[in-house]
Amino acid sequence: MRHFAIGIFVLCLLSSISWGQESSDFHPAETNVWGAEYPRVDSAGRVHIRVKAPDATKVKLNFWSGPKVDMEKQSDGFWTVTTTPLVPGLHYYTLIIDGAEVSDTSSRAFFGGGKYASAVEVPEPGSAYYSIQDVPHGQVREVWYNSKVTGTWRHALVYLPPNYDAQTKMRYPVLYLQHGAGEDETGWIRQGRANFILDNLIAAGKCKPMIIVMAYGYARRAGQTPPDLTGKPFGSPEMLKAMQDMASAFEDDVTQALIPYIDSTLRTLSDRDHRAMAGLSMGGMQTFQITLNHLDLFSYIGGFSGAGGMLVLGDRKLDPKTDYNGVFADPAAFAKKVHLLWLGVGTVEPERMRAGLQRLHASLDEAKIQHVFYESPGTDHEWQTWRRDLKDFAPRLF
Repeated sequence: MRHFAIGIFVLCLLSSISWGQESSDFHPAETNVWGAEYPRVDSAGRVHIRVKAPDATKVKLNFWSGPKVDMEKQSDGFWTVTTTPLVPGLHYYTLIIDGAEVSDTSSRAFFGGGKYASAVEVPEPGSAYYSIQDVPHGQVREVWYNSKVTGTWRHALVYLPPNYDAQTKMRYPVLYLQHGAGEDETGWIRQGRANFILDNLIAAGKCKPMIIVMAYGYARRAGQTPPDLTGKPFGSPEMLKAMQDMASAFEDDVTQALIPYIDSTLRTLSDRDHRAMAGLSMGGMQTFQITLNHLDLFSYIGGFSGAGGMLVLGDRKLDPKTDYNGVFADPAAFAKKVHLLWLGVGTVEPERMRAGLQRLHASLDEAKIQHVFYESPGTDHEWQTWRRDLKDFAPRLF
């Protein structure tokens, strides 16, 4: 073991040596594993990938939302490529080595797209709101709770604001913050950096200290058999039924198991005036379903690229008298119950999503429902959009 440890140490020292294959403007990505010199990012947003595969005959770089390009083999057995400039934010990618999709061992792994994948962070010039700063920091803790709805132990991450343990008589409002499809409860911390966003907002006096609960967003009722969806296309009756069943189970898990657990174990302000829910994509759809069905529990609602569910993905306007059991039928009554209704979307998101949310925004305006509509300039259906959403949403709470 001693020789192995020394070898690893030597490799890490060697990795700090510049290979001289690009200008000095390139630097290791902050998403790299410790000591890894590649991937490298420059000030223009270009990414230089370098991977060792001496026996491979073809290697392709596969950015999920960007370049899918062939890499070039070097004489030392490494394959390299430099991308065109990427927009700021977190970019998932994999490598295709002789037809096999693999992760880059030099990058940390993030759970997205239903699997662990590599990712590279391209910094946003002049933006520090989601970076770790020299300010008081909250803590992120893991919790497990026993859900009678699912018949299983369920996992969640919890952000506790700075000085939570020191100020033992203080109680805090709670934001339930949900991930999107293909991601899990770790996403808002590892990809979204929600803890740093809140730390910085609180330190600047722009946001009230709060607890954030990030729960695993998939649920199945106790004893329920998973449906066989083999060969069933998206949008099929079988697929829609499975989605509805999962959404219903998650709704009951949140309202009947998670919220009671959080309120019984943490120092929360447990009334509806101090409870919010928001989510991205699938999490935004879940948020609308849960909150609008339980306005006795929630008074702040946020949908990040996903508010409205199938209404947004369809092609019709909101009917305030019938949709969501008529909660929008009386604007004055809704305004008394809901302190904030917030919608957000990136300006270059897929047309169907963007058009659907703009239509929902217009429908709410027409129905005279007070709300906030925010468009993130130049961002797609991605974490940079949702980081900006949280930055705008959180200061409006409580």
